[in-house]
Amino acid sequence: MTIRHLKIFVAVCEEGSITKAGQKLFMAQPTVSFAVSELEKHYGVKLFDRLSKRLYLTDAGRKLLPYAQHIVLMFDEMEVEAQNLDSRGTLHIGTSITIGNYLIPGLLKSFAKNRPGIAVKMQVDNSKKIEQSVLNNQIDLGLIEGVAHSSQLVSEAFRDDELVLIFAPGHHWETQISVTPGQLKEEPFLMRESGSGGREILESALLLHDIDIEPAWESISTQAIVQAVVNGLGVAVLPLMLVEPLLVQGSLISRPIEGMSLKRKFFIIHHKNKYITGIMREFISLCHVEGTD
Repeated sequence: MTIRHLKIFVAVCEEGSITKAGQKLFMAQPTVSFAVSELEKHYGVKLFDRLSKRLYLTDAGRKLLPYAQHIVLMFDEMEVEAQNLDSRGTLHIGTSITIGNYLIPGLLKSFAKNRPGIAVKMQVDNSKKIEQSVLNNQIDLGLIEGVAHSSQLVSEAFRDDELVLIFAPGHHWETQISVTPGQLKEEPFLMRESGSGGREILESALLLHDIDIEPAWESISTQAIVQAVVNGLGVAVLPLMLVEPLLVQGSLISRPIEGMSLKRKFFIIHHKNKYITGIMREFISLCHVEGTD
């Protein structure tokens, strides 16, 4: 038994006629009659008495009618809701710490203007953990630093970024035009925790120069690292967008590292089997637009 049978039954009851019900439902009269017969056969009862070319509900028909009306009403409401899922609901997003601190507030402000009915749930963690959350379907979209590692993930670059070497004013590197990779081993190095996209890019670049650095500090907080560098406790490589205001103020100094490129991209990731809703596509498009500003 299907919702179609119940809709036809309700229409016949409301119209009092097979012919009129067919006209209302844009169905041929034999189709309506056959559906009512199937319904009667399924339940093993007579739903209508047919007297003098008129239909009269039987006791069984009167008992079935309110249930059928309720089911049809609920189904119609479900159809309306399903067609408007993209105007309500919740979008689950995960971002790396740098993106969460410096990009996501502006993105969400713009998104909320266009989609006030959509709630956004956020997870901010390092890139490795965001990837895992996407793989586990705990979040819809992830915004990470550097490329994704799993073949189950689809990645789209949406913004260019650069990592820069920073140290405090007065450091002996300040008199140099650039810093050699070998000199990096001579200073206390402050790094993000393992699993950070920025740290992974730095370590890959160092590996090309056969350099392995044991960090003096490890922290999930980029701000803690920045403040430690400002206070002369060591040197670090961090995103330019994070430290640029302090470089302009003169609170930090930056020098290029010879023969080492630390340019990178930010990526939007989702599971390759994830159904991409209109809301998800809209947020992805917004990332591309805002990422070029």
